[in-house]
Amino acid sequence: MSDNILVERDGFVGVITINRPEKLNAMTPEMAAALVAAVTEFNSDDAIRAVVLTGAGEKAFSAGSDIRTLDDYDSAWNFRNRPDYGDAMRALLKPSIAAINGYAFGGGLETAMACDIRIASDNASFAAPEIKLGWIGGGGMAVNLAHAVGPSNAALMIMTGDAVDAATAERWGLVSRIVPRAELLTEAKRLAATIASRAPIAAETAKLNLRAAWELSIANAISYERDLQAICFATEDAHEGRAAFKEKRSPVFKRR
Repeated sequence: MSDNILVERDGFVGVITINRPEKLNAMTPEMAAALVAAVTEFNSDDAIRAVVLTGAGEKAFSAGSDIRTLDDYDSAWNFRNRPDYGDAMRALLKPSIAAINGYAFGGGLETAMACDIRIASDNASFAAPEIKLGWIGGGGMAVNLAHAVGPSNAALMIMTGDAVDAATAERWGLVSRIVPRAELLTEAKRLAATIASRAPIAAETAKLNLRAAWELSIANAISYERDLQAICFATEDAHEGRAAFKEKRSPVFKRR
């Protein structure tokens, strides 16, 4: 694992920290590969039931790609098909929380939007600044912003490249809540621990179901939801949940 991507475990919660604060946690190809490896590790670990993604330091969650590395690709095709850190988070099977401290710009914003839940520190700010440099985002910026904040606000951010503050992000629905900077990681871990205490397979299927809710037609999304419900209902954890309810005790879930 790269020194710039830190992985830790806290009970059933995994924490990934983008650790390059001197460069505003800007991502390099090596860091993207390390994030892919971290996600792969957590996906295969039954003991991890929720994941927090954050940035080291007080200034930035992530300022996106390190601009100095973008000219290292020998063709536009290889640039287009590079390992992407936002794709890495989208490949995570477990519920994810972005704990956004400071700047979430460009690919950093895309990566935050790849997480299921976003909470922000009171000093957070959000931007799609690529247009100021001559290009646009390529990791889901438009589709995810449009779904999160609506088409007009998405256009405002993408076409001006200007940042919005945490209060605006919360008002638009880009983040779920704002917490004091000093409490951000604690609150993210607390929320992750709550999710991790629920039935793990149900939580993972809920993640799939939420994604399907805006990728499929209403009829297909409902049909898919019923399929997922049937899968969950047949698990050992669902049997345990029903037994615990009847016996008036707390369930013990095993991701089975």
